[in-house]
Amino acid sequence: MVLGWRRRKGSNKNRRKGGKSIAELVTPNHFRCPISLDLMKDPVTLSTGITYDRESVEMWFDEGNITCPVTNQVVRNFDMIPNHSLRVMIQDWCVENRQHGVERIPTPRIPIGSIEVAELLMLVKASSTDLDQYGCLELVQKLKRWGGESERNKRCIVDNGAPVALASSFDAFANDSIERNVVLLEEILSALNWMFPLQLEAHKSLGSLASLRCMVWFLKHQDLSGKEKSIVALKELLKFGDVKHLEALSQIEGVNELLVEFINKRISPTITKASLSAVWYLVSSSSNSSDKMRLKFVELGLVSSLLDILIDSDKSMCEKAVTILDSLCSSEEGRNKACGNDLTIPLLVKKILRVSPLTTDYSVSAIWKLCKFGEKDEGRTLVEALQVGAFQKLLLVLQVGCGDETKEKATELLKLLNPYRAELECIDSDYKNVKRSF
Repeated sequence: MVLGWRRRKGSNKNRRKGGKSIAELVTPNHFRCPISLDLMKDPVTLSTGITYDRESVEMWFDEGNITCPVTNQVVRNFDMIPNHSLRVMIQDWCVENRQHGVERIPTPRIPIGSIEVAELLMLVKASSTDLDQYGCLELVQKLKRWGGESERNKRCIVDNGAPVALASSFDAFANDSIERNVVLLEEILSALNWMFPLQLEAHKSLGSLASLRCMVWFLKHQDLSGKEKSIVALKELLKFGDVKHLEALSQIEGVNELLVEFINKRISPTITKASLSAVWYLVSSSSNSSDKMRLKFVELGLVSSLLDILIDSDKSMCEKAVTILDSLCSSEEGRNKACGNDLTIPLLVKKILRVSPLTTDYSVSAIWKLCKFGEKDEGRTLVEALQVGAFQKLLLVLQVGCGDETKEKATELLKLLNPYRAELECIDSDYKNVKRSF
């Protein structure tokens, strides 16, 4: 394989004295990484004596390999010694050939080590204990700069306990004063955003009442960037599934209203998707407050908001919306709101087999709940479902295959719908030619 830079034809600089055009500049073999065959930007030498580009050899070891790619020897010492002499030679070669379009490789920063991270985190803990916001802010910003230099640095920071230290610091300063420490708190939250998923101990600190109140405060008062960091952190925290966090969040005034507002306004895809995920965790949990949360969201008009999302949204948004709608239909209040909206049944039927298997499962489940437990509508929901092609869609679900739970619900729905078929014809033109199996 030859690596080179093709020069523009017709340029005087691209010709030798005799006028012959040079078509290609070949990179010296010893400047190329034996793994990627690309020009090395940060050459490092292993204990086996072979030099590689740092990024390539780190990826090699990250994939579980323990041998030197060239010699195939088992590597017992994974230290990577920077080959400064070779790097300088490569840089000089780049400078000499810049007229051919070769750019000089920058001098790489020295990667941080475990000792440096551990020392900095000790200072973070000390400044948090003393509530020294300016000292802590400087340390957190330094940690963020390290992480911004490379993915390797990020892994080193996370592996050496940064999430626990930062979450504990966030809790301490949030408990002191949100308004006074707002800049520091946002910096900590920004750093934590690229450290998810967090360890158990970090979850305990980030899930404290003080930390939760701070994140809700950010959702109310910060700019778009601050809101995004906060809602992502909140989503990741609820994703962990700790009932105590769910219970604590449900006690904070205004949370439900904020989440519904974000879903309605859709000020950014990140905020909308994270808000939908947060709502899902709140209404589908096994906590004692989940029933109250469902009722509250129904009263805030979330059913209509979810139907608006189902009309025209991407796969991820549709999946989240239909799973929440199915959960809300577990309550009588939710079913009444859903049945009272003319879009509910048509949209749920339309989403079957059109978005994803997950959307199909939850759409069938929601229709099943509306038809089976909607006793007060005297069969109107069943009639509406038939009119928009639910019978044919359910047959297709059984034919293409589905999970046992969806299969049971689809079969029961077919039995509920069957008595009404004699009087009604399906008006869904996309499925009017589907052959009926019974």
